[in-house]
Amino acid sequence: MKVLIIIKPENDEAKKCAEEFAKRLELEKTGADIFCRTERAQNRLPENMLQTTGYGLAVSLGGDGTVLFAARTAAPHNIPLMPVNMGTLGFIASVSREDMPDVFAEWSAGKSIESRRLMLEVRVERGGNIIFTESCLNDAVISADGIAKTIRLNASVLLGSETMEIASYRSDGLIIATPTGSTAYSASAGGPILDPEADGLILNPICPFTLLHRPLVLPAGNTINIAIPDGQRTAIILTIDGQVTSMLEPGDHVLIRKAAFQARLIATGRTTFYKALHTKLAWPTPGRLA
Repeated sequence: MKVLIIIKPENDEAKKCAEEFAKRLELEKTGADIFCRTERAQNRLPENMLQTTGYGLAVSLGGDGTVLFAARTAAPHNIPLMPVNMGTLGFIASVSREDMPDVFAEWSAGKSIESRRLMLEVRVERGGNIIFTESCLNDAVISADGIAKTIRLNASVLLGSETMEIASYRSDGLIIATPTGSTAYSASAGGPILDPEADGLILNPICPFTLLHRPLVLPAGNTINIAIPDGQRTAIILTIDGQVTSMLEPGDHVLIRKAAFQARLIATGRTTFYKALHTKLAWPTPGRLA
């Protein structure tokens, strides 16, 4: 088994930690490769690298952004991911640098508990052809490619052979978020917070023109279809996990559904999530009410 360590190249502390951990793994006859996520790919590692090496574990060193990159890389290959936080407490990157060796030892001994997280498959269809496909752990956002620009989007849900219209939105955009992503951009836009292991999708309009348009939680088994109508006054962009982008055109359809795989996060379960809620959102705990 070999370990894949993913870091940001500009994070000197992450580099140092990765090198120390890699040396330890070499002594344990495990071995490790260190990958700086912006050196060779913007959205994921090269597929041939993953297929030929056969990694048994991925480790992300950084913040939640590095976890998102690592999840898109590891999850399609069923590789578990240990998210090590190198900064302040994150909602996803929750393993501390100090606890990293112990968490790895527990995982190696088969004692570590995994948190299975829903991921999305996002496709863009244009003229009957699929021109873009990507997976995400947090969210897919359709918005104007500019500041303070209102766009129009038509949303529907595909239920088997039937199509159920949801709404025609006039807003700054739409967020389609996973339970893991419910604490990210969607929460800032007034969306609900879901348990990270829930099985649902959030459809959340960004600054809708009418206040009657509210966030909607849908069963994860549904496919959401966002159609881009004609007559837009600005360019429209699709953003995946805040990291991968694709320009959209009138007539395009963005199809979002539950991915066939899940992110396997080590030592990042529900207990950690609720602790992060209290810490990050300053929620009072029983006996310490504000």
